Amino acid sequence: MSVIDEQLLEVAKFFGGEEGVKIIQALNKLGEATDEAIALESGVKLNIVRKFLYKMYTHGLISAIRARDEEKGWFIFYWRIQKDQLNAFIRDRKRKTLEKLKKRLEYEKLHEFFICEKCSNIRVSFEEAMESAFKCLNCGEQLKSFDNSGIIEFLIKKIQQLEEELKNE
Repeated sequence: MSVIDEQLLEVAKFFGGEEGVKIIQALNKLGEATDEAIALESGVKLNIVRKFLYKMYTHGLISAIRARDEEKGWFIFYWRIQKDQLNAFIRDRKRKTLEKLKKRLEYEKLHEFFICEKCSNIRVSFEEAMESAFKCLNCGEQLKSFDNSGIIEFLIKKIQQLEEELKNE
């Protein structure tokens, strides 16, 4: 299995779970097929196949050709995987994730946090802790200062990793 095929299966799993993987495997095997043929080949219900195909279509990972059924007059869609769009999709997802991680890092750096050790380590910002007089709103216990340096380090590493991956693509 090629790297592209493995990445495609990962994306399929992200959007449709194990059923998404079955659908992509069926479509990959068939090359170009109707949703009904894909449902038969994959063993997945037709409505689930259609939902998954539309989701992948909106992200440009699958294309569709529309043809008219001569007997019924309905439109039939023939679906095909767009493997050439996969790298652009993955790069775009990485950029969006990077933006979110940077915002989270900024938030973590700018705020001081407190936790309630009794209530499953519920974490609140300094402002929220002040409003409750540094008492847990659930149990009334005293909130304790929380060192978020581990979270900050983790975010920095993830950001560096994603930036490196994007630079090398």
